[in-house]
Amino acid sequence: MTIRSLTRAEAEERAALVRVERYDVSVDFTGLLTGPDVRCVSTVTFTCAEPGAGTFVDCAATVVSATLDGVPLPPPAGGRIALPALAARNVLRVESVQSDTARGPGVHRAVDRSDGEVYVWTSFEPDEARYVWACFDQPDLKAPHAFTVTAPAAWTVTSNAGAARTEPVDGGARRWEFPDTPPLSPYNTVVNAGPFHEVRRETAGYDLGLYARKSLAPVLEREADEILTLTGQGLGFYADAFAMPFPQRRYDQVFVPEYGGAMENYGCVTWSDDFLSPAEPTPAERELLAKVLLHEMAHMWFGNIVTMRWWDDLWLNEAFAEFACHWAATAATAHTDAWVGHLAVGKLRAYLADQGPASHPIRQPVRDVAEAASIFDAITYPKGASVLRQLMEYVGEEAFTAGMSRYFARHAWGTTTLRDLTDVLAEASGRDLDAWRAGWLDTAGTDRLTLDQGPDGPVLHATGPGGGAPRPQVLTVGAYHRTSDGGLERTAQATVEVQGPRTPLALPPGADLYLVNDDDLTFATARPDAASRDTLLTQAARLPGALPRGVAVATVWDMLVTGEATAAEAARAVGAVVATETCDAVVEPYLTLAGDITELWAPEEHRAGLTSVLATTCRRIADGAPHPARRRVALRALARTASGDALERLRAEAEADDDRDLRWRVLARTAELGGAAAADAAKLLAADPDPEAWVRELCVRAAAPDAGAKADAWRVLVTERAVPVAWVGRVAAAFWRPGQDTVLAPYADRYLELIPDLDRGGMTPAMVYTGRLLPRYTIDGGYLDEALARAVGAAPVVRKTLTEQADVVRRMLRSRSAGADRP
Repeated sequence: MTIRSLTRAEAEERAALVRVERYDVSVDFTGLLTGPDVRCVSTVTFTCAEPGAGTFVDCAATVVSATLDGVPLPPPAGGRIALPALAARNVLRVESVQSDTARGPGVHRAVDRSDGEVYVWTSFEPDEARYVWACFDQPDLKAPHAFTVTAPAAWTVTSNAGAARTEPVDGGARRWEFPDTPPLSPYNTVVNAGPFHEVRRETAGYDLGLYARKSLAPVLEREADEILTLTGQGLGFYADAFAMPFPQRRYDQVFVPEYGGAMENYGCVTWSDDFLSPAEPTPAERELLAKVLLHEMAHMWFGNIVTMRWWDDLWLNEAFAEFACHWAATAATAHTDAWVGHLAVGKLRAYLADQGPASHPIRQPVRDVAEAASIFDAITYPKGASVLRQLMEYVGEEAFTAGMSRYFARHAWGTTTLRDLTDVLAEASGRDLDAWRAGWLDTAGTDRLTLDQGPDGPVLHATGPGGGAPRPQVLTVGAYHRTSDGGLERTAQATVEVQGPRTPLALPPGADLYLVNDDDLTFATARPDAASRDTLLTQAARLPGALPRGVAVATVWDMLVTGEATAAEAARAVGAVVATETCDAVVEPYLTLAGDITELWAPEEHRAGLTSVLATTCRRIADGAPHPARRRVALRALARTASGDALERLRAEAEADDDRDLRWRVLARTAELGGAAAADAAKLLAADPDPEAWVRELCVRAAAPDAGAKADAWRVLVTERAVPVAWVGRVAAAFWRPGQDTVLAPYADRYLELIPDLDRGGMTPAMVYTGRLLPRYTIDGGYLDEALARAVGAAPVVRKTLTEQADVVRRMLRSRSAGADRP
């Protein structure tokens, strides 16, 4: 059955006709112990503004029966059940069954390979609730939901509304009856179940719960204090910032297997349990967990309490949550350098995406939900967060916070548009935000900031997308001079509000380096003046703070991807920064960036030399690390680059420390270089208690330059789709290795054959498989043209992801070619 995607016009027509009073949803999970079936009865009580009119309800599960006010309805078509001749008040009852719980969207049955236990989770963004039960699956038809869940007696069930009343039922099962939720969009609801390990704690008046599968109980216990502390800090910060405490006493977070990312279900956030690594987390991993936790928590306000009316305002949810998580982390937790991490990871992705063919305005018309699924991307998330940080600088933090308080007080439990938000911020700040809104939210592309030396000192030149007028923005420019010990010292800084193409700076002439966007307050690519170029490339590591070093790295990265710097120049600059970096949380992403530049952007004839330099840097960091966490990060990066005696030394260190994570990485590198690793991998697999250790062993096989090993890895990863979605990128990276062109060549054509069906399983798998499986080697520009031609009829999320990633690969190919004669 072809499932139709809801259009904006259809949603507006339905919202004008229908008001949903409530959902009563009965869910039966008892069949999941031995089979795939989830059975549901959805009872929807709603009114109709025009009695006698007709509409439809969404249901993409198999419909067993459907009645409207007791009258049987015809079978569904295209995932819709027609509702003719509506009364003023109506009761719809739909019984359905969903059997595609292994690979399909909406609901997933996972089996823990380590103990055979079964877990089930639901995840509905953007419109996947309809795959599980009947509903009006659009964001502006909010209503209370009451869930009754029948599950095996040994299972625990979680949902949005907190504690349930439970009772045993026939057949060795238990029924869980949850209270009504507040008015929620269907995509913000959730039901999870399984034999979870649970941790509960009272914190600041809240009842906080953590859940994970039993095999990860020791990890959850190890991390519980940190997670619960962050949860309490976040709830306190947002309550103050938005003048509205989270209105429900209970707040649960459920870590589940075979899940991608995290989802902001009201009062019951679902996480991939990949965040619960058996290995001790690195500083970057701890900061990421904190930011994801605070991001999903921010959605309790941006998305749940106040919901965007339609998907063209997705940024009201995602950009604000991404901004807010950094704001909260910096102000309320130990992760005070969170904005540095944002610059080192998300913002670099956003700069690249925003200058490519898949760029789009942060806010744009969205014709249907299928199109909406294509904008959960680096422009909506990290660019959106950066733009909102700029907005807070533009209006001032006090006015920004006052505006947020008005927004929630005015629109709680309702739906909003862009205008609703900018109106309250304009009221609070007294600034006209029409030009700001048009420039930042309704226009695609990236501003460019450059410097030159005028007769009275440096002058900032700003251009908007396409060479037009720049956006209104506030930023800083720093003047740096060399010190007697070879460092760089900031001797002056100018704060400017850009209102046109040319802005004189109140900075003295003659500095050794002028750093544009010094405090990273705006979203714009920057270039130094001509006299500072070499200083930026060779002396970035000598800048005195993590944020200016991050701005320098971002500038160098943009110079690489636009062809203004070679891979060798960029690799040396980033390698030098990471060797002296003091901010622990960015050491790992910088090492990853340096490795990517060396592996993916450098000409083949330079790759070995740059890899050797990076390996030396990693060893130097590891041997001089001030604490074990930084040493562990450096050794991980070394496992990507080491060879010969250096790899053997690393193997011995991993075994001596019983560092299983590092041992797996060493084995994958050994296999990549053609060494014997299979027997050691089998032994390590037998000894490793990690329930996903089998995926680590698959990475070892995937990395080997052996036709049989590649075929086996492709079968598990692609044909069977047996790898948890959170691990697909790591297995794909192990599979596509440089220098293995002969054995990899057949798989480039196999990827082309996959394109029409890459959206199978829903939005998240579509993005992951499309982007991660695209070859980085063995191809040329003609291949990318063919891939894009085959994607013309594919789902929008596939077309968008492939367009974006093909552009990145084209830039890599140009860098490999253009840099061949410029070491």
